[in-house]
Amino acid sequence: MTTHLLLAARAFGASGAVYTGKRDLVLEETIADVVSEWGGSFDLRFSESWRSELRDWGASGRVVHLTMYGLPVQDVVSEIQGCGSDLLVVVGGAKVPGEVYGLADWNVAVTSQPHSEVSALAVFLHELSEGRGLEGVYDGARLRVVPQARGKLVEDVSGGV
Repeated sequence: MTTHLLLAARAFGASGAVYTGKRDLVLEETIADVVSEWGGSFDLRFSESWRSELRDWGASGRVVHLTMYGLPVQDVVSEIQGCGSDLLVVVGGAKVPGEVYGLADWNVAVTSQPHSEVSALAVFLHELSEGRGLEGVYDGARLRVVPQARGKLVEDVSGGV
């Protein structure tokens, strides 16, 4: 699930991510490989404490917590876009500590129905970027998908062999 969250975050325009829990060097290598092959920049780091990350971030930026119990994304996205601060988007599992709700500047619901954290993040970032995340072309890419109606075509655009 964490890999899928990070891939969605990167694909929809996030500049990086912080993950907590148990450090996973394979996860870090996987994401670094994706960035190397598909371009762009995406800073991934591990933190021992989600609590200190939220508190530290809240000192200079704003925190958005994605939860099905929050305010509808369509009702708050323009306020979030206009906040003028860097955003930390918190995505948790089924048992998010209640403290997260208090530390967040916005508790945002993509729907009020059970759904995937990955889908919530993708929809939120899509709304936040007003659809620009769908462009999905990054500088420094070695690989690029060539859109077509049928089949799959990936080309090497790095000039290498």
